Amino acid sequence: MFSWSNREGKKDPELFQNVSEGLKRLYRTKLFPLEDTYHFHDFHSPALEDADFDNKPMVLLVGQYSTGKTTFIRHLMEQDFPGMRIGPEPTTDSFIAVMHGEQEGVIPGNALVVDPKKPFRKLNAFGNAFLNRFMCAQLNNPVLESISIIDTPGILSGEKQRISRGYDFAAVLEWFAERVDRIILLFDAHKLDISDEFSEVIKALKNHEDKMRVVLNKADQISTQQLMRVYGALMWSLGKIINTPEVVRVYIGSFWAQPLLIADNRKLFEAEEQDLFRDIQSLPQNAALRKLNDLIKRARLAKVHAYIISALKKEMPSVFGKDSKKKELINNLGAIYEKIQKEHNISPGDFPNLKKMQELLAVQDFTKFPAFKPKLLESVEGMLGNDIAKLMTLVRKEEAAMTNQSVKGGAFEGTMNGPFGHGYGEGAGEGIDELEWIVGRDKPSYDEIFYTLSPINGKISGATAKKELVKSKLPNTVLGKVWTLADVDKDGYLDDEEFALANHLIKVKLEGHELPAKLPAHLVPPSKRQEQN
Repeated sequence: MFSWSNREGKKDPELFQNVSEGLKRLYRTKLFPLEDTYHFHDFHSPALEDADFDNKPMVLLVGQYSTGKTTFIRHLMEQDFPGMRIGPEPTTDSFIAVMHGEQEGVIPGNALVVDPKKPFRKLNAFGNAFLNRFMCAQLNNPVLESISIIDTPGILSGEKQRISRGYDFAAVLEWFAERVDRIILLFDAHKLDISDEFSEVIKALKNHEDKMRVVLNKADQISTQQLMRVYGALMWSLGKIINTPEVVRVYIGSFWAQPLLIADNRKLFEAEEQDLFRDIQSLPQNAALRKLNDLIKRARLAKVHAYIISALKKEMPSVFGKDSKKKELINNLGAIYEKIQKEHNISPGDFPNLKKMQELLAVQDFTKFPAFKPKLLESVEGMLGNDIAKLMTLVRKEEAAMTNQSVKGGAFEGTMNGPFGHGYGEGAGEGIDELEWIVGRDKPSYDEIFYTLSPINGKISGATAKKELVKSKLPNTVLGKVWTLADVDKDGYLDDEEFALANHLIKVKLEGHELPAKLPAHLVPPSKRQEQN
């Protein structure tokens, strides 16, 4: 059991059994009072509840209709889920939270938002138009024991996007984005156009780029040349919408359990799928750190918000001219931002969007804003400066205790072991199932070189081997590893088998594969195998 203490002037230290409990208590006692006092929840995000800290990692899937979002979930779980509909037209018209449950079934949105054990209670604010389009699909699936998946309605394009959904679609996605661990944007390699609604959605996710991953799906349906052009066009389009200097990570593949239409890029698709799977599998282990990071971001925004509200309150007249002053302050909000930045040494990136803040302020009664309350801000400063640092040590301990916890089951098991595991029988793994020593195939050609190096007592020295091995033009760091692996008996010399092995490992590296950390059993020279046993 882990614990950490924080005295803060109290006689007895506070003991937290785990990160989740620590985050809940810090939020309730330090951050929530500041948020509540300065009307933070009316401007930015609803108050957090215990379920927000206790829930499993969540993955949010976003994309235009028919990009394969629902099929992607079906592929991960290898099982249909209640409420699932797949087709080329906009079939998924609801937000579906796919979660673990002993009994398979569907929970409607209105019932879902009153369940204190589910992290969706604050979605009640979006009204019946949304709740009628929200449900939870529960089923007993091993993948869902570690993560929950949020399927979303297909984003519309063309004439369809003019039809109102009846609720603020981008705002709902932003609400989910604040609470999920990973956001996966899916694109169809056949229809890459980014509609106005999709562009608006991506901009709504602007502050969550660290959670964002991009999947270029159905890539098996186009040729290699077309794929290169589509990939370039996608990166260019995303660069215009996501205004960050870093390039977004794009995973290319065909994420469903059907034969590849064009199998030219099979190896690329397999490697990309494994990279994406590893990213998703790491979510349970990194969940506590993500929640801590999100709480810090929220605290920084709440601090800035408090400074803004108290500054506006300070400028308001006590009796006459309140309405005209309110309009003046809203118009001059940019100057107030700059003043707060200089006075409190706050980064411009911590401030809320200016235009959005002006719109929200227009409907507020400035006379009800509270004045500056330093004790509330000092409490949050103390939380950021001291408590979070102590909680961070507990996060590391929990992570160390969860080294084997990852997403299991479904498609994640399909390529874990056996001959269909990614990279099986390739590179240093070539020949793993063969009775003969794989290096022996090319050994005659390596022997010709070996005997031109004038071996003494059947061996060549390191200096002699170096003159030959550097001809590969590989850097010394790589050749040093080759030497360590090839000198099986660790005598500082290479015999004919070890020399052949060194050349085989160089060939493996030159073909683009990584060298193993330890020499695999099937690569050990036959004459050395008895020595190692």
